[in-house]
This record gives sequence, structure tokens and C-alpha cells, in this order.
Amino acid sequence: MRNIETMDTSATATLSSTDVQAQQPTLHVSLSRVGVTNVEKVIRIRQNGVEQLFYAKLDCFVDLGPKQKGAHMSRFEEVVNTAIGEVILGEATFRAETLAQHIAELVRERQGARRAEVRLSARFPEHKPAPISGISTQEIYTLFGTAISSEAGTRRLIGVQAQGMTACPCAQGLVQESSRERLLADGFDEDEIARIFESVPVATHNQRGLGTLHVGMDERCDDEINATTLLGIVESSMSSEIYELMKRSDEGSVVEKAHMRPRFVEDCVREMVGATLETFKGMADKTFIFSRQENLETIHQHNVVAERYGLFGELRGELNRNEQTAHHTSMRQWLDGSA
Repeated sequence: MRNIETMDTSATATLSSTDVQAQQPTLHVSLSRVGVTNVEKVIRIRQNGVEQLFYAKLDCFVDLGPKQKGAHMSRFEEVVNTAIGEVILGEATFRAETLAQHIAELVRERQGARRAEVRLSARFPEHKPAPISGISTQEIYTLFGTAISSEAGTRRLIGVQAQGMTACPCAQGLVQESSRERLLADGFDEDEIARIFESVPVATHNQRGLGTLHVGMDERCDDEINATTLLGIVESSMSSEIYELMKRSDEGSVVEKAHMRPRFVEDCVREMVGATLETFKGMADKTFIFSRQENLETIHQHNVVAERYGLFGELRGELNRNEQTAHHTSMRQWLDGSA
């Protein structure tokens, strides 16, 4: 009986020490991405001189060679914990792209991979005053950090996502036209009607908008992009910012501002692109931009979406020539270094 137990223990020890992941697969085909998703972490960082907790989600991937059965999944978790402890984050802002870059480089090294990819998203608070009352309100935003590390180097993206409000120009035009006819029938002349429309916002239906903006740089770029700057671009691209806490005077101000600046979903994307090019006009033509706007409709059951992605150089050329650029570099192309 003791001999059987000894044999079982020995067999178990032999089995547990076998590196199954390093064995050869039955079919020698490489895999584009293998990894883990939705790794949840609470990260403590110092921001504005105060330590705060941030809830973050991470996705980590590596490519897998044709002669390796599997990736070492436990190493992803080890690397994430190590990187979070090693990366020094500035006091002014949470540099998500720096953390993503560091994790990607560590994952690639630990897994012995040719390529590693990390995507990070974190929810974080910002305090801002309501437009009229000045009452402080806490707004929750999403911050993105993306990095790909390969033999050619590392490319990283910083991104943000914010909510706002849009007012539909089409419906507003219809309401304005019918209002104009009623005013004419009531005895107002054209000049008086024009003055009224300049001073009084015209009704339309509204949407709550979700704006997303990413800017990408390679590791040779020393420029730093502040997430707060990107948030300002996203929020100002819509008809009006929104606030979680408002007094009546603030509500009136937000509604009036939105109806005086009606914008389609396409307008929001173009505003983001234009403001980004102007704000970062000193950055190289190979800098990448991804702009996306989704509006949650109120008089339809569907939502509407618009996007623009490409290199700064592609967009600058399109604006200078006033004609459409033939190629729009995608995020995947840029991250993979094919652009």
C-alpha cells in the first residue's frame, strides 16, 4: 500500500512539473492574439497631491508561435501587478498610456513573444463648477490607455470618453420654418422675425451624446498629452456640456446653449478633429487620431454614429487641398506599424 502511495505521489510531481504550454501543438499554426480580458484592478495613484483609488480594466495579449501550445496565462497577472507597482504616475494626471506601455513591454519579455498588446480603461472623477450657480459637481469620465510592443518598438494611445448633449439641426429647421409662417401671419415682418430667431432659441429634439477621442504616438515622441485637454475637446464638440448636479439657472443655461449650437453627430466628430489638430499643431504628421461620436436618439429607437480616423498628415492634407483623402489609416494599421 505504501508503494502505491509513493508511486502516485511521484507521478503527480512529474505531471505538475511538466510545462504543458511549451509543448508543441498538434497543428503548427501561429495565433494572432492570445491572452486575458477584463482583468479588474483597483489602482492607487497620487493625483493633485492626493492619493485616490481608480477602478481599471485591462486586456493583455501576445502573439503565439506555431510551435508553442499555449501562453503562460498566470504570467499576465504577475506582470500586471508588477507593472502597477513599478510605474511612476505623475501627480497631475493618470497617465494610462504609460502604464499600458510598461505592461506591454513586460508581458512581451516574460512571454517571449514577438508582439504584445495591452488595453486599459479606467473610470475617474473630475470636479467642475456648474455654468451659472458655480456649484461643484463630480463628473465621471473614462480614460483609455493602449500600447503595442514589438521588435520595431512601442506605440501607444491615450484616449478619453465623455458625455454631452446635442440638439438636432434638422428638426430645429422644421420648427423654425413653421414658427416663421405663424409669425408672418401674425403681422411680423422678415426683419423682426430674423431678430427674434437670433435672440430666442428654437425648439428641437435632443440627444445625449457619447464622444470618444484617441491620440497616438510612437515611443520616439516626447510630447505628453494631458487627458484633461482631450476631455475639453470632446465636451466642447457637442452642443453643450452636461452636469450631474445643477440648479434651475444652470438647467436653463445648458438648454439654451445647446439649442443655440445645434449639431449633427457628424458635426461633433469634425469639431473634435479640428480642435485636436489646432491644439496639437506642433505634433508630427504620423501622429494618429481616432474620433467617434454616438448619439442616443430620443424620437427614434435607433442610435446614430460617426467616426473619423487617420494620421495628422492625412487630415492636414485633406484640409489644405479641400478634397477627400484616398486613405484613412485605421487604429489597427497604426498600432501594427503598417502606417
